[in-house]
Amino acid sequence: MSDKPPETQAELSPQRVVVVTGPSGAGRSTAMRALEDIGHEVIDNLPLSLLPRLLDGPPHDHPLAVVVDVRNRDFSVEGFLDMTRALAADVNVAFQLLFLDCSEDVLVHRYSETRRRHPLTPKTTPLEGIHEELELLMPIRARADVLIDTSDLTPHDLRAEIEMWFAPKDSPGLAVSVQSFSYKRGLPRGLDIVMDCRFLRNPHWDPALRALDGRDGAVAEYVQADPDFAAFMQQIDGLATLLIPAYKAEGKSHLSIGFGCTGGQHRSVTVAERFAQTLAQAGWQVSKRHREIERRAIGTSAAQAQGQTA
Repeated sequence: MSDKPPETQAELSPQRVVVVTGPSGAGRSTAMRALEDIGHEVIDNLPLSLLPRLLDGPPHDHPLAVVVDVRNRDFSVEGFLDMTRALAADVNVAFQLLFLDCSEDVLVHRYSETRRRHPLTPKTTPLEGIHEELELLMPIRARADVLIDTSDLTPHDLRAEIEMWFAPKDSPGLAVSVQSFSYKRGLPRGLDIVMDCRFLRNPHWDPALRALDGRDGAVAEYVQADPDFAAFMQQIDGLATLLIPAYKAEGKSHLSIGFGCTGGQHRSVTVAERFAQTLAQAGWQVSKRHREIERRAIGTSAAQAQGQTA
């Protein structure tokens, strides 16, 4: 038998706890599955009064993810905020509050697609409940350690965001998200660095390329033939070589880099693809997202589904 005295609570590593909340329909179920996949023990709809009991005793073997929302029978904003303040002050707990946000119009659309009833207003239209819940949760939203807006995210994108923020610390390095977007629709939320690609040759003006996107070989060749393309990529690669290790050294776990052009279909996509490939070859953990291409695909799928049910 070992002569080493048993570890005291103070000598143990803090219990990692993620509390997940946000409006109904913002993606909590997807987030729960993603957290489970990266090793969290997920507990859904836990009453606030039971959380202290859950954390009694020595830390659990796995990080915990606790979902708390308006469905909880003892839910209140003040009670929730008191709970987060207590967890944040507990030296034996490594606590983060994840708030999944979503715009009101997108939530209305999601409810109309699923024909679900809103938990706050089960006997009236979902719009009333959505509006009431968003207003109710505003103080909690302001307290969030991690805020993910799911308005424009696919389930795949949300899973990637969850993995970037909450994957175990022994996972490989800093995670980099590379995105393309259209300036006409505004900058995506949460970008750390933005690069403008609108000075490059625009395949939109070539009728043979207009309907394609920057992942297509012909489009990529067209963009890369621009006299300034090689110098542009050299500068971006050099900037990444300088900044990404520095961000990692500062303890940053997620870096989001966006490339924009007019329509978000050709030039920004080509540059994002090329840049992501360079980062991956250098050993960085990289995810890609092409916002406008995804929106177009979703719109096409919805139109096809509507045509089938007409």
